[in-house]
Parts: sequence; C-alpha cells; structure tokens
Amino acid sequence: MIEKLDVIVIGAGQAGPSIATRFAANGKKVALIERGHVGGTCVNTGCMPTKTLVASARVAHVARRASDFGVMAGEPAIDMRRVSERAHLVTQNARAGLESWLKQAENLELIRGHAKFVGSHEIRVGKRILTAPKIFINVGARPRIPEMPGIAEVDFFTSTSILSYAEVPRHLVVIGGSYIGLEFAQMYRRFGAEVTIVEQGAALIAREDSDVSEAIKDILEQEGVSCRLDARCISFRPTSEGVEVTLDCSAGASKIAGSHVVLAVGRTPNTDDLGLGVAGLDVDEHGFIKVDESLETNIPGVWAVGDCNGRGAFTHTAYNDFEIVTANLLDGEDRKVSERVRAYALYIDPPLGRVGLTEKEARQSGRPLLVSSRPMARVGRAVERGETAGFMKVVADAETKQILGASILGVEGDEAIHGLVDAMSAKVPYTVLEWAVPIHPTVSELIPTLLRGLGPI
Repeated sequence: MIEKLDVIVIGAGQAGPSIATRFAANGKKVALIERGHVGGTCVNTGCMPTKTLVASARVAHVARRASDFGVMAGEPAIDMRRVSERAHLVTQNARAGLESWLKQAENLELIRGHAKFVGSHEIRVGKRILTAPKIFINVGARPRIPEMPGIAEVDFFTSTSILSYAEVPRHLVVIGGSYIGLEFAQMYRRFGAEVTIVEQGAALIAREDSDVSEAIKDILEQEGVSCRLDARCISFRPTSEGVEVTLDCSAGASKIAGSHVVLAVGRTPNTDDLGLGVAGLDVDEHGFIKVDESLETNIPGVWAVGDCNGRGAFTHTAYNDFEIVTANLLDGEDRKVSERVRAYALYIDPPLGRVGLTEKEARQSGRPLLVSSRPMARVGRAVERGETAGFMKVVADAETKQILGASILGVEGDEAIHGLVDAMSAKVPYTVLEWAVPIHPTVSELIPTLLRGLGPI
C-alpha cells in the first residue's frame, strides 16, 4: 500500500531538516528520511569536528610561540585522544540537539533507512512506499577516491575516516592541495607530524589568484609543511613503515616515505544508489543532479538541494538552498540561486575569506577594473597579535563602482570579509564603504583605506 504525504525530504543534512520542519509547521504531512546520522557532513564529518580540531591545533601553535609574547610555557604535549574526544563531543551534542528538535516537530516523521526512487514521485524505504507531490533531495556528498596506481593496495585516510584516528602520524602525506587538504596539513603539522602536500597542479588552491596561492604556500612552508607541486604519475606502495608515494615532479625526490596518507581530492555526490534513473532525473557527468534557478529538477515537483546539486559545496549554500525553495513555495517569492553572492573561507591559520570574483576572473570578463591591495602588516590587530602574514585585496568595476570580489588572507579574514559580502549583497557602490567608520582596533578598520586605494590596473 502506498502512503500518501504532502512532502518527502530525502537526507537530514543542512537543508533537509529545515525544509521538513518549515513545511510541517505550515500544516503539511512530512516525512524526513535519513539512512545515517542526522546533521549531514557539517555536523558529523565536516565543519564542526574539523574546525574543533583546527582550534586545538591553534592552541598548540600559540603555546609554541608563547615566549614571543613574554610567556614561558615550553613545548606543548599533545594528547591526541583527548583532542579527538573533544571533537567527537561537539559533533554528538550538535546531532543530539538536532534530533531533539525533529522529534518535537508536529506533522513530521523521521524515518531511518535508505530511500530509493521506484517512480518519479514514489520512494521506497525498507518495506514502505511513500509518495508526495513535493520531494526534496538533500543527500550530500562524500570524499572522492581517485583511481591511482597502488591505491587499492595501501591503507589510506579520507577527510572522514581520519577523524576517528586518535594518534599523531609520524609523516602524513596529503594528496591534494585544495581547501580540505590544506586544513588537515597545517592541523597535523601543528600536532607534531611531519607533513607533505602532494598536488598535481602547478599551485595550491589553483582556483585562487596566484598571489593568494603563493602567500598560502609561504605560510604553510614557514610552519614546516613540505609542498610538492606539479606532481605527476602518483602511485602508492605499502612498506613496513607505512606507505611509499612515488611521483614525478619538476623538482624534489621522486619518492616520499610516509607513515600515513590522506586523500583530499574532491567530493562525489551521494546520488549513485537513489534510483534516479528510474525516476527520470537528469544528472551531469559527475553525478550531480541538474537543477534550474529555483533548484527544481527536470521532474516537476522534485527539487535537489545542498551538495548533491553541484550549485554550492558549503553549509551556508545548502542552508540558502532551503531559504530559496521555501521562500518560493511558501512565501510567494521568486528567489534564484544565481542571485547568491559567492562567498567561502579556507580555514588554515590565518584564514582566507573570499567573496565574488577573483582578480583573474574579473580580468577575463573584459570590463574596466579597479584593484587595491594592502598587507596585513598595516592592520593594528594583526601587529598586536604578532600575526601579520597575508594581505587583503579588492576588485571593483571602474564604471559602476560595484565591488566584484575580494580576498582577505590574514587574522580573522573569515569574519572581516563579511562587510564586503554585505555590500555586494546590497549592491551598493564601494564609495559608500569608503566613508564607514569601523571600530579600532579591528581587522575591518582597514577596509575603507583599502577601498580608497582602488585604482586602474
């Protein structure tokens, strides 16, 4: 017998529970289906546990520098088991809070199990078959396992599995020089491991401007992280001490003797076992579900939100997906995903806050540009903390005076960037912010000076 509902939500990640509870509060009969832990990547294997580990690693780093501030502390001892337990506790508390919230919601049933389409609007979960005129897919993504010679012959970590490892590796080899890989590289270096980053491209986080990439490489290398770029023909071989990584680079040794390897080479959407073909849903060559500007799929009444739609790979973009679909369906609005101002952060220390276009992307647009850059050494708070690495940069349209993009690599850059995110969201010209009076001493107080320095390139 088919059970009829008003709304079915597949996946209890960042967007799913919010969509489910919003419709349930609107009097709709809702089923939220989850085969694993509620909370998705962010709560269980992403932002919350990893940033908790980053915080512990920073404490170790600051302790080592204590004498620079006149505090005699000595070399810190790392109790990795307690570090890991703290991260797990943060996750458990967040998950428990979310579960409690869902249990209290009226008109909402949380169903545990693997959801699979058996028709365009029919979902099988165990022995039950559910149907609803509105279905939302929020199944997230998982670490991608690349096809590299020998990878099946060695033990390796992913960004998920390494969270359960409560020791400090002797020598961690990080495959992948993008956001996830760099965070783990610096983190474990600060915990005391020898760390080598292996990146196939010519630069770390190649999507960023070259000055940003080079500055990040310098920050990591100053802490003792080894960076091997232009790495080709990467292969693996088990050894008595761990794993040997062979690579062909323009410089450096061709073999790395590591104790452990972590793969950080992108993510794959969890869409391969949902029966999307039976439902007639279109996906791209990577498995991401194709959606339109309102996040609706090619099947009317079916939406894909969060990481699985390929329109954003962050917790905040997943939550914004929830805001878009509920505003359109319940509030009579016409929100579009293309209206979203792209913003994100890289959580090395100091962090990188990013919004909008890079300078490279802006140049490719062919429009007349204004660019300004200032070193973090000009920021009072950075000087006071003894953390002057990095810089801030902004790019604007010379004709419209609109801010096109900005980078803040430096202490509290992930927070300071929001003044520029807000300005871009409000579509105000940069001249408005030139006359703002920020609080001293903060990182944001340099932004008006940065904007006054805008000039043609």
